[in-house]
Amino acid sequence: MADIKLPDIGDFTDVPIVAVLVSVGDKVEAEDPLIELESDKATMEVPSPQAGVVKEIKVKEGDTVSEGDLIMVFEGADEGSGGGGGGDDKPAEKAETPKQDDTPAPKAASGTKAGSGDMHADLVVLGSGPGGYTAAFRAADLGKSVILIERYSTIGGVCLNVGCIPSKALLHAAKVITETEEMSSHGLAFKRPEIELDNLRSWKDGVVKQLTGGLAGLSKQRKVQIVTGWGEFSGANSISVSTDDGQKTVTFDQCIIAVGSTPVELPFIPHDDERIVDSTGALELSNIPKKMCVLGGGIIGFEMATVYEALGSEVTVVEMMDQILPGADKDIVKPLSKRMEKRLKSIKLKTKVTDVKAQKNGLKVTFEDEKGESSSEMFDKMLVAVGRRPLGASCAADKAGVKVSDRGFINVDHQQRTNVDHIFAIGDVVGQPMLAHKAVHEGKVAAEVVCGEKRAFDARIIPSVAYTDPEVAWCGVTEEQAKKEGRKIHKGVFPWAASGRALANGRSEGMTKLIFDPEDDRVIGGAIVGTNAGDLISEVALAIEMGSDAVDLGHTIHPHPTLSETVNFAAEMFEGTITDLMPPKKK
Repeated sequence: MADIKLPDIGDFTDVPIVAVLVSVGDKVEAEDPLIELESDKATMEVPSPQAGVVKEIKVKEGDTVSEGDLIMVFEGADEGSGGGGGGDDKPAEKAETPKQDDTPAPKAASGTKAGSGDMHADLVVLGSGPGGYTAAFRAADLGKSVILIERYSTIGGVCLNVGCIPSKALLHAAKVITETEEMSSHGLAFKRPEIELDNLRSWKDGVVKQLTGGLAGLSKQRKVQIVTGWGEFSGANSISVSTDDGQKTVTFDQCIIAVGSTPVELPFIPHDDERIVDSTGALELSNIPKKMCVLGGGIIGFEMATVYEALGSEVTVVEMMDQILPGADKDIVKPLSKRMEKRLKSIKLKTKVTDVKAQKNGLKVTFEDEKGESSSEMFDKMLVAVGRRPLGASCAADKAGVKVSDRGFINVDHQQRTNVDHIFAIGDVVGQPMLAHKAVHEGKVAAEVVCGEKRAFDARIIPSVAYTDPEVAWCGVTEEQAKKEGRKIHKGVFPWAASGRALANGRSEGMTKLIFDPEDDRVIGGAIVGTNAGDLISEVALAIEMGSDAVDLGHTIHPHPTLSETVNFAAEMFEGTITDLMPPKKK
């Protein structure tokens, strides 16, 4: 017998299982998918680490799992090769920052120096999102000739064009609307703003245009050649690009794949109906529906729910888990839930959407709650935000010899190198978390390795942020994760009700929490909910990367009165040196 445990899935814990893909008695080969998981930004299959016959299945649809959890038992397998080990052995802990001496030296490119295509470069980057253009620009700065292939007319990828940037512009507009409403209780009464949708959309598009235009200028300054069109590998050193001028062949010595991801579509939803949109469609802001259903209470879904509610829609959010923003600690999510329960029509937790029918008078959406009871409701628009899937298979990487999983992910080492020595991959396509700021750092690593530098992606943590109102941000070890792993931690929590700046802002519902290792009091995690939490979490991330302890944070002078000093106060709450509150009793 061999225990099959969940492998490292990145900076995620308590990830829900959306499907079990095998049954007891099935014969499984190595790399066959066993279960399918769903985070707030993507779905992913978990492959089998070995061959064998399924003897027991320890999980079911709807369960949540973290790294090291037992998911199945195989028989007729080599017990020494099981995922995470067999018996009662504890799962291996993640490696700390790799030592420089352990980093493999860069390998020589196997590409040809003289291409036979229409154009040739030392390095080709396929995809111009934050990771892609970062890699292209960095390699150009280090002396490489670079071609950047992008299917759309402007570079910047999903993030700049139809993701991070336009959503933040609309979230800012939503915050202005809600702040004017809420100031009425403080002596400043405003009329309900008139929403000129065309002007709002134009402003949002202008923000995007300014950024993408700036990137185009930087490309010219660095002499990075941009080729517009759909690119697919045609060999180990060539990509065929479908351009407006016909097919063009681009050859390269080395290549970085940065093709990103796309929203997941569900088979029972009529996605061809214009009233059903993904995140891209929601950001187009074609209209403000009277009634809107948001399927998915993760980061993308709840951000868009925040926007449309502020603009006047009656919004219902549906989430299959027992809380919004799965993956974040419940105490951190609670202030957001409490506030939005008053603003949204409904937040349906532990609820599934089982059917959507497109009718002339609206979309008939059928729900199923945790008791198995069904109900239906009509909506004018529906946003489907149940995750994203990688586009590894879309670029025909297999024609270059690059291995792509059934779900479209590409495996890489800690230098972002694929199984083909001269081809690298970065961003969403290499796995969780699917975040632009992770892709940027991976892009720099890949570019520098391409240029012969000794680099590795060795980040200890990657912060996550929901730009809701209030914002929710976290990084490193969460309290729920520690509890599930049986890991001892200490914590310091500072409520914003005792923050002078938060009170002056009229937003004292927030809190700052730091997680400490009881062995040496070093910061290993943190979470913040409140105004500008996404900006504040960077100090916690830096503290973890630098190995700071509670004294380091407690003795760092923070400006007063600011929200940033809540990080200082949380450290003092742990130390017992706080004076702005009564210090907690030491346990």
